[in-house]
Amino acid sequence: MPMTLGELAKHLNAELEGDANYGVSGVGSLQDAGPEEISFLGSSVYRRYLSATQAGAVILCRQDAEFYSGRCLIVTDPHLGFARVASILCPQIPTPPVVAPSADIHASATVPQSCSIGANAVIEEGVRLGEGCVVGAGAWIGQNVTMGDHNEVHANVSIYEGTQIGSNCRIYAGAVIGANGFGFAKDSEAWVPIPQLGAVVIGDKVSVGANTTIDRGALSDTVIENGVILDNQIHIAHNVIIGENTAMAGCVAVAGSTRIGKRCTFGGRAGVLDHLVIADDVHITATSLVTHSIHRQGVYSSVLPLAENRVWKKNAARMRSLDDNVRRIKILEKKIDILFSGSKK
Repeated sequence: MPMTLGELAKHLNAELEGDANYGVSGVGSLQDAGPEEISFLGSSVYRRYLSATQAGAVILCRQDAEFYSGRCLIVTDPHLGFARVASILCPQIPTPPVVAPSADIHASATVPQSCSIGANAVIEEGVRLGEGCVVGAGAWIGQNVTMGDHNEVHANVSIYEGTQIGSNCRIYAGAVIGANGFGFAKDSEAWVPIPQLGAVVIGDKVSVGANTTIDRGALSDTVIENGVILDNQIHIAHNVIIGENTAMAGCVAVAGSTRIGKRCTFGGRAGVLDHLVIADDVHITATSLVTHSIHRQGVYSSVLPLAENRVWKKNAARMRSLDDNVRRIKILEKKIDILFSGSKK
C-alpha cells in the first residue's frame, strides 16, 4: 500500500528530513532497496552501506542521521520503526473464510462462519474456535480445545485435548502443544509412565515457532502468558510457567516446573534446569545453561567463548584441574596463616 513519507512520519511520530510528498510502496535492505522502497539502519555496523544505498528513504536514529544526506525518518528505535512501517506497506493478506471439503469437523465443534479450515484438517469433539480463526492444512485440534478470536494455526500443527489458547496467537507449522510431558517413575529396571493430567494454557498475542513443543502439565497446567514469543524448535516441558512478553530464540530447552518471569530473553540453545525460579527482566545469553534460580534482574552467561583450538584445549585442561588447584591453594593459605601468626609472637 503506497504511502508518502509525510504519512509514515505521522504514524511513527518521526522527524522527517526530505520531501514529505515522496512516495514509497515497499521495504528492503540498505543493500537491495530501490527508489520506491524504504529501508532502515538498525546498527552503526551498517553505516558503510548508507552512502551507496538506492533506497527512497531510510529510517534511522539521530546519531546516524549526520552520516546520511538523503530522505530519512528519524526515530528513537529504527528497528521498531521499520517493523511498523513494514506492517503498513506490506499488510498480511487475510485468509478467506472457507472450509475445505476434505476437512473433518466434529458435529459438536463450534466453528464460526468467519473461520478458515484447510484441507485434511481435523477438529475433534467439543472444540470451540473464536471468530476469524485460521486452521491450516493437516492440522489436528484435539477434543475440548478452546481458542479465542483471530488465531492462526498453520499446517500440520497438533494441539492436544484440553488446551486453552487466547486471541491473536500464531502457531507455526509442525508445532505440538499439549503432548504428554516426560513423566516416568522408576520400577527396578523399568519405567512406569505417570499420567499427565494437566493442560496447556496460552494467553493472548503469543507466537509459537515451527516444530516447537509445549508439554501439558502433570497435575497443574503449563502456562504461557500474554505476549510470549517462542522461536522454532524450542522445548517447554511440563508445568513450566513463562511470564508475559518473554522471548526465546531457537533451540532453547526449559525443563519441568521452572517458573520464568516477565520480559525475560533467552539466546539460542540456552538451557534451563528443572524446578528453578527466574526473576523478571533476566536475560540469558546464547548456549548458556541455567543451573540455579536467578532472583535478580540482569544479564547472565555461561560456557567459555569460542577460541582457537590450541587455546581451547589449554583452557579445558586447566578447567579439569580447577578443583585440585583450589584444594592446594587452601592448604597454602593455611600454611601462610600459621607462618604469619607465628611471626607475630
